[in-house]
Amino acid sequence: MSGEAKISPHSLPDLKNTTDDALGNYLRGLNFQQDNSKLDTRLAIGYTSVLIAAATFVADYKLGWEATKGWTAVAVVCYGILNAAFTYWMWGVEKGLVFEGKKDGKHISLASKTKKHEPTYFLAVTVTDSATNTPVLKELQAPFTTWFTADGYFVAKPFQQWLATSSETVGDADPKNASRVERDQLAAPSPEVEAVAGTAGDGPPAFAETSGASSGKGSKRSKRKG
Repeated sequence: MSGEAKISPHSLPDLKNTTDDALGNYLRGLNFQQDNSKLDTRLAIGYTSVLIAAATFVADYKLGWEATKGWTAVAVVCYGILNAAFTYWMWGVEKGLVFEGKKDGKHISLASKTKKHEPTYFLAVTVTDSATNTPVLKELQAPFTTWFTADGYFVAKPFQQWLATSSETVGDADPKNASRVERDQLAAPSPEVEAVAGTAGDGPPAFAETSGASSGKGSKRSKRKG
């Protein structure tokens, strides 16, 4: 069981935020060098807006409205521009960015999202190799029940296995988790995954990804059994 605090398993924002935090911690633990430039820009815009509002309040309090109304008008315009820039940066540039960093000559960017009333984690992984400088996008998805227990506890191991198996770049940095899942073909869940699956008894939860790479391996195994 992870050391994370219990959250509501019915709250999509809580499920997403907890998973996002775990993703960043996991990649930093694999020695990915995080790039905080986009986050720093967002913080700079936000803090500048707060400083303008604070300065306007102090000036008006000490000097009075008549002496500061011209500067207040300028401050209001600047504040509006900065807030528009902040909104654009969040939705037009970061686009749900959770982690951005580099390792072994590869730049990786991961952005997550959820859809209303759908307990699924959607993750867009963009990898750019410094040798080719060509970004490759891979879109992944998996139900939150893959790594959350029924009572709202996050379990790190199945999440790490899912990500290491779904992304070649992460798998290269963590071959132990990637090879374990590939070898077992997701057929025998670990105790942690079994806890996440609850009492359904129908086997391990599905690790969904758009590439569908694991399905082909499963069909070969079925043929051998037959």
